[in-house]
Amino acid sequence: MKIHIGSDHTGYEMKEFLKKELALLDSEIVDHGANELNTDDDYPDFIRKVAEAVANDPEHSRGVVFGGSGQGEAMCANKIKGIRAGVYYGTDKTQTDIKGNTLDMVSSLREHNDANVISLGARFITNEQALEAVKIFLNTPFSNDERHIRRINKLETCLPDRQASH
Repeated sequence: MKIHIGSDHTGYEMKEFLKKELALLDSEIVDHGANELNTDDDYPDFIRKVAEAVANDPEHSRGVVFGGSGQGEAMCANKIKGIRAGVYYGTDKTQTDIKGNTLDMVSSLREHNDANVISLGARFITNEQALEAVKIFLNTPFSNDERHIRRINKLETCLPDRQASH
């Protein structure tokens, strides 16, 4: 599997750490930048490249993007047709649903939403927590449940072809 990664200056150090660790997993790592620590760079310049690469090879690739909170990075990635990016920025990966079932936030990104990009909030998690989350993300399969497929298909209609308004 190809793992496309990208970050601005805020997540740069975490990206560099994970790039080395993920290389040990026998995956091909494609770094879309930033290639140096520059506090004046802008995350869309790097995140868009990751999202486009994953969208062009959805069966064989995943994306990992980094930023301060991960929110803007996920918003950027989700502008690309075919991308389903979710954010992880908490130390407690588990949550409880209304029925009292415990869910893992990271694995549910894959199981329920077939997320193909994970966005990490570098200001909120350690490198080790990020590595654990990415391993879960990469190793968790999509459930293929009909209800999740139906919902994902509806997501594609939420992003019509349009030109940027800004």
